[in-house]
Amino acid sequence: MAAETTTLLILGASGDLTSRLLLPALGQLLTREPDRPIHLRGAGIDDLDDQAWREIVRAAFATTDSADAFDAVATTTYTRADITDPDDLTALLAGGEGRIALYFAVPPAIAERACAALTRVEVPEGLILALEKPFGSDEASARRLNETVQQIVPESQVFRIDHFLGRSTTLNLVGIRLANRLIEPVWSAEHIESVLIRYDETLGLEGRAGYYDRAGALVDMIQSHLLQVLAILAMDPPATLDERDFREATAAVLRATHVWDDDPKTSSRRARYTAGSIGDRDLPAYVDEPGVDAANQTETLAELVCEVRTDRWRGVPITLRSGKAMDDADREVIVRFRPVRHLPDGLTGSTEPSVLRFSLGPDRVALELNLNGGDDPFELERAVLQAELGEGALKAYAEVLSGILDGDATLAVRGDAAEECWRIVQPVRDAWRAGEVPLDEYPAGSERPDSWPRHPDGALSRS
Repeated sequence: MAAETTTLLILGASGDLTSRLLLPALGQLLTREPDRPIHLRGAGIDDLDDQAWREIVRAAFATTDSADAFDAVATTTYTRADITDPDDLTALLAGGEGRIALYFAVPPAIAERACAALTRVEVPEGLILALEKPFGSDEASARRLNETVQQIVPESQVFRIDHFLGRSTTLNLVGIRLANRLIEPVWSAEHIESVLIRYDETLGLEGRAGYYDRAGALVDMIQSHLLQVLAILAMDPPATLDERDFREATAAVLRATHVWDDDPKTSSRRARYTAGSIGDRDLPAYVDEPGVDAANQTETLAELVCEVRTDRWRGVPITLRSGKAMDDADREVIVRFRPVRHLPDGLTGSTEPSVLRFSLGPDRVALELNLNGGDDPFELERAVLQAELGEGALKAYAEVLSGILDGDATLAVRGDAAEECWRIVQPVRDAWRAGEVPLDEYPAGSERPDSWPRHPDGALSRS
């Protein structure tokens, strides 16, 4: 049976997100799946004609060597419209073929106003809403936006997008953990000592002051992305990987997640970069970047220790960390196991606990073990067993679009999960705003502030 045609209607079609990420991803997806039935349309406030819009699409496809895929959407059209106006939205929705997917490639405030306008519009059956993060600005605003969206379509037709976890990365994490008898039985507090989830970047602000200087590393990465990784790593095995079972398993983790000891003053850190160099690049201090207001006290490096208060995980510190302008792009999940209960006398050398590392993009898994040495069988040596999992067949946004066009919300963030992520970080935001946690500094291109001690995995100590 032929697949159903989907109209992908991009709101904010003339913006940077569309040309830099969405359209190249769509080109890659159509190159891989040329028979996918899709009708592409653009809409926005800018005054473009159809030909100008088609050239934007063609140029974007060419950036991913997907120029040949343009033929699949060559009849694409553009409509000038105010997407916060119910009448304009009515006209846009009337022109779709098959199921319509609305992709809000606009700032969050505009998306919220557009959703409010949609509550006054008769929407077509099966309409999909695709919303970029951040979803709200705190728990209360996320709840209000959820209430608005629920007036338009059912939850299964809402895609709160987290492009950070593409389909391949997510399934790699799930498969390694759940499909191996060696790992799954020891995936608990009885055997695991600590977990570190970090996503460090060598990039600086890169012209994003308009958004980033209000968000900072805590909201931009930890609240938006790393808590989702935590939920996948800590979930109980779901019965299936369908939308209902998978999202309920991850949401249950988030409901049980809290700041360690309920004390954000001792369980969080923050810092921002000063002038420095990374490779052959010289970076100015964050406060000297264009558009930055130093009075905002925005952090570019954030670290938070959480606890999942369930029988499986209680007592295991899970550290979430993300920073900009760091010395290296460390993007990984580090699971440190507890030491063995007894080591016979006579064995010497390395006795460090086993460590399992998941590298995120390109995906890689490595297991660090103690093995008998070749020269002296009584002296243990550290060895690493490693497998390369690759970068996945599709870019992250192509995987996002694939889920949207398939109507499969399994890897989209559920409404209650979005609220829980804000609830988890709110005590930290409050403590930082009150000045209870100092804003440290680190030179761009360094590993950490000098005042932060070095630990085995670079994480906040729980001692």
